[in-house]
Amino acid sequence: MLPVLQRTAELTHPARVVELEPVIASDLGLSADERAQRLPSGRQGLLHNRLHWAKQYLTRAGLLEATERGRFQVTNRGQALLAERPPVVNNKTLARYPEFVAWLRARGDTVTGNEVAGAAEFEPPGATPEERIEAARQELEASLKADLLDRVRAMPPAEFEELVVTLLLRMGYGQGREEMAQALGGAGDGGVDGVIHQDRLGLDRVYIQAKRYRDGNTVGPDAINSFIGALNIKRANKGLFVTASTFSKQAREHAERSTTHVVLVDGDRLADLMVRHGVGVVVRHTVEIKAIDEGFFAE
Repeated sequence: MLPVLQRTAELTHPARVVELEPVIASDLGLSADERAQRLPSGRQGLLHNRLHWAKQYLTRAGLLEATERGRFQVTNRGQALLAERPPVVNNKTLARYPEFVAWLRARGDTVTGNEVAGAAEFEPPGATPEERIEAARQELEASLKADLLDRVRAMPPAEFEELVVTLLLRMGYGQGREEMAQALGGAGDGGVDGVIHQDRLGLDRVYIQAKRYRDGNTVGPDAINSFIGALNIKRANKGLFVTASTFSKQAREHAERSTTHVVLVDGDRLADLMVRHGVGVVVRHTVEIKAIDEGFFAE
């Protein structure tokens, strides 16, 4: 917040976030990679998002004021704060201003007296609301994936193979459930569990190995070599090995060195794909995040 306040005060015209962004990035010594960082959603730059929220907080405290759409300037109060030469501006600094405290209370934050209760815990340094929402989403998703894997590892082998079929169909592989139902199941054929056709004539085929395995029963290099050998016999150039367990380091190395393209999907990645493609999960809640409709007010 302090760099936004300082740089805005230096301008002779109302500032815009996009105008301040490269200057403050330089002030902070950010690398090109850091400047290019985006929010986990990918919809907005991380620095741009933080500058936006810094402007919002400073405005709520009466240190900045809007002059027109997307433009703002420093107020007399903001100039007075800068004259104090504060080493940092944070929530504790802003809590001296009644307007800021009232805004916090209005949005449901805990405020005691004229100070933010537990400011360090109330808002982690540098975390914007979008980042806190994403952190909470990731926490919920991590718990969901752990529960998914527990369920998957308790499946009978035939049900696990059906799960793989469903997931591959959701991901756009194969030519329909009838073909995919024939792709897996039974005792396997020459070291593979099945094959899916990427085109109707079967010119592009992917061979599959689906081994559930329980947690702690790591897939080793022997299983990978056996699968690669089966692919070579069938003159196949693509293979997919799916397990609810994990692959050893040696198993991954053998797959990487193989001239046949073998993709390994372990339990963690399997759970991630299931969540991403809606297999075995349902949407329990949808949260809408709304913003000002500039077109409405422009009219």
